[in-house]
Amino acid sequence: MEDNNTILFELDGHVARITLNRPQVYNSFNREMALALQSRLDQCKNDPQVRAIYLTGAGKAFSAGQDLQEIVAENGPEMTTILTEHYNPIIMRIREIEKPVVAAVNGVAAGAGANIALACDVVVAAGAASFIQAFSKIGLIPDSGGTFFLPRLVGFQKASALMMLGDKVSAEEAERLGMIYHCFPDEGFAEKSMEIARRLSLMPTRGLGYTKRALNQSLANNLEGQLTVEDELQSAAGQTEDYKEGVNAFLEKRKAVFKGK
Repeated sequence: MEDNNTILFELDGHVARITLNRPQVYNSFNREMALALQSRLDQCKNDPQVRAIYLTGAGKAFSAGQDLQEIVAENGPEMTTILTEHYNPIIMRIREIEKPVVAAVNGVAAGAGANIALACDVVVAAGAASFIQAFSKIGLIPDSGGTFFLPRLVGFQKASALMMLGDKVSAEEAERLGMIYHCFPDEGFAEKSMEIARRLSLMPTRGLGYTKRALNQSLANNLEGQLTVEDELQSAAGQTEDYKEGVNAFLEKRKAVFKGK
């Protein structure tokens, strides 16, 4: 595995495995790690070998959010810099990459760490993991897309309470609320979660990308507008090699072999 200090990166077949690697501070973000994550996401977007992305944390945590020591340092970044140069570009990259991004939440996900996870396409968590909208505890508002995604996942009232009270949500409760896709037992979590990424990496990548684009547009569309989006993207999907392979495999009663084209 290649070591880039704050980020570990490994290509496992068609899965790009990205690991947040500041375990001594529960993978809290500083500028170096935020920019390194952006760089790796760009690499994944542009590499045709990458057909799925797996994001997790080293050690006991997924990410505790912002490293507060960086903020209070003498030459620390301003709040607006942290949002416009660190977190907002990460969220936009996750949503704009037309490849599935799996968040494997191995431990606590707090603040921006929680909201980066919730911006991903498929979120799974270990039994010992938890999610915390920790911002209210230090007088801030949820950022990193939290006020956008969380109400859509769990409903307005529940999201409002979680953000204002800062309650810890267990992985099991997160699954029950619809905040995440699935909670796995701690034992074997890494392999179980990676299996999802591997499965996605062998599926019709362009079709999954079009699905992601349609979901993104649905967040701001009315029904008529979304039906138009579906028409356009279904027409595009119908021109892909993977669509032709899927139809032929079905008719020939064999397993399809998709190439992401």
